Amino acid sequence: MFFLVDLERRIHMPPRQFNAKLTDSLTQRLMQEVEGSFAGRHGFVVMVVHLHEPIPHGELDHTTGFAVFPLKYKALVFRPFKGEVLDSVVDKVTQHGFFADAGPLKIFVSHHLLPPDMGYDAQAECWRSVDGNDLIARDASVRLRILGLKIEATEISATGSVRDDYLGTVE
Repeated sequence: MFFLVDLERRIHMPPRQFNAKLTDSLTQRLMQEVEGSFAGRHGFVVMVVHLHEPIPHGELDHTTGFAVFPLKYKALVFRPFKGEVLDSVVDKVTQHGFFADAGPLKIFVSHHLLPPDMGYDAQAECWRSVDGNDLIARDASVRLRILGLKIEATEISATGSVRDDYLGTVE
């Protein structure tokens, strides 16, 4: 799920960038540091939407000589939830299940959570249904439901299922 969240970040700027374009430099540095990063309980930062004005005065860091600016901004974040249905792309297939990526989220689907009519084909490294209509292989698009989330300091990983109605390969 995507949300707009107000966040704060302390940006360190070297003295050589103290000029008329300081605001632009701070905005660029903020985007470089936070876009694509993990923001703890908020999830993954997709993009910085808005930098709150006015930009506060920086404080001098006596050890480095850099100025530290506490910037407040609004960001678009991706935060998955248990029970949420996501479209993902299969990254790796094993005899125990498969790994899929939904943006920055890595999801594992165990063979116990695949439809009962699917079997592992070791030669083709894929999961194939008995009738041959469904095939889960590398780079296949799969719709799945998140069953569990593991939130760590720098990432979120999940377990999923394709055993419900309307879940599975997507054309």
